[in-house]
Amino acid sequence: MHRSLYPHLYREDASKMSKEIKKAASKLRYRQVQVWREKSKVTWFRNKMQSSSSSKAPQQPQRLRAIKKTCPDPVSALTASQLAIHDPTGARARLFDRANPECARVGDILLVRQRTGEPFAGVCINVRRRGIDTAILLRGQLTRVGVEMWYKVYSPLVEGIEVVQRAQRKARRARLTYMRKEKHDRGNVENVVRVYLRQKAALGSAEGGKKKGAAAAAAAAGGKKKGNKRGKKR
Repeated sequence: MHRSLYPHLYREDASKMSKEIKKAASKLRYRQVQVWREKSKVTWFRNKMQSSSSSKAPQQPQRLRAIKKTCPDPVSALTASQLAIHDPTGARARLFDRANPECARVGDILLVRQRTGEPFAGVCINVRRRGIDTAILLRGQLTRVGVEMWYKVYSPLVEGIEVVQRAQRKARRARLTYMRKEKHDRGNVENVVRVYLRQKAALGSAEGGKKKGAAAAAAAAGGKKKGNKRGKKR
């Protein structure tokens, strides 16, 4: 059927023509490949010459120093830098330092003042010491419901931490989780905080009165001296 439709393809001359066409096509492809290779070589040589002319001296790759030589303990270095930023005076670090005999311990009543929001007071039932991530867990009551709050000690949102009342005895556990039970729950500590704030305000007013009295006495003494000087001149 195919032979009857396309008889010219089955002739000997047609087969020879097809072979010649294939050879010519293969030669053309080979030439195209050769031209493309020559062009790529020329462009590579030009780029190399431009780079050599732009940079007079060949730059040697810098060898990276070992991390152990530059910073033997990166975690402690990062912690120290963050502490210097968030606690420049070192007051909070001393407040929760175990070597400090007057540090805050579990069982103490602490008052945390925040930049935004009302202060919160409660019994410290856990102190998690993790460098810059140091945090405390306070348990108190709000509307007769037990509430526990985690506070980051070095957080910029925490304005201050004060020890309202020390525990009568040193706790024998690191975490006072048993205070969650009704039998050992401390309950509301607002009365203790209120008394502490009154005493603090009274001490502040007394110190302010002393300062004012000393300033008034100094002013009076200064006035007398000035009067004597004027009398002598006259």
